[in-house]
Amino acid sequence: MRFSEDRYAALPVGGQTERKIHVWEPAAPRAVILALHGGMAHAGDYVTPALYFRAHGIATVSYDMCGHEGAHRADIPGFQVFLDEGEKFLSWVKRNYPGLPIYVMGHSMGGLIATHLGLERFPADAAIKGFILSSPYYVNAIKVSPVLQALSGVLAKLAPTMKVPLAPLAEVLTHDRAITARHQADERDNIRASEITVRFAHALGQAQLGLADKLPAWRYPLFAAIAGDDRLADSAASEAMLAKLPAGLLELHRYPANFHENFNELNREEIFAQILDWIDRHG
Repeated sequence: MRFSEDRYAALPVGGQTERKIHVWEPAAPRAVILALHGGMAHAGDYVTPALYFRAHGIATVSYDMCGHEGAHRADIPGFQVFLDEGEKFLSWVKRNYPGLPIYVMGHSMGGLIATHLGLERFPADAAIKGFILSSPYYVNAIKVSPVLQALSGVLAKLAPTMKVPLAPLAEVLTHDRAITARHQADERDNIRASEITVRFAHALGQAQLGLADKLPAWRYPLFAAIAGDDRLADSAASEAMLAKLPAGLLELHRYPANFHENFNELNREEIFAQILDWIDRHG
């Protein structure tokens, strides 16, 4: 197993299509983390938190989301596919870990997806004890040409698979050089995407619109890890949006020196210990 998984499983999502599920689990798990990966990434990226939580009796399961498995250029038909498949994934988790408390974890794009799921598809599920978000992709921090922004909707329809011009990102994800090298190897092996389509970028942008106005309706306990030196997601905007959650639900931790990937950063053991304490208080 390339990312130290204990096994793989399959998530049927319609017709003959299946998504690969990466599973890290102790012999007798006491809880399960349903993890949603970031844009251009893959489920194997959860290896660092998964191994930590496995050692503390918690399983982690994550699947390679639509448009990402083996994709050099990430592309999706629309944002709703993430929500539809996220519902199927929650059902799979409940079948395979009956009765266990579930924690939904999302990094970056996965945090954006998790937030929409919590608001729209999982509004009051007793099995879900809380959400854990890292650098949620609520607002883009990457500079985008005003012309491209203005034309994004048109291009998404006329040239949906056209490449979005992006600078290489691997060097600004984590200060851990070994993980940066792993990301670069994953890109060479087409495990991690290095490009995105106009349709993909437009779909995420549309999912960001109006989200702040929906957050006062949030119902779950939420642990948020915010990277202070994030070059992809706007940290200040994320904090401002999360402040809209009802009182008593949010536990927010700031890591001023971190790049985007908190779970792959040099201080990740500190972050995981804080999450574990939070889980133990909300189980």
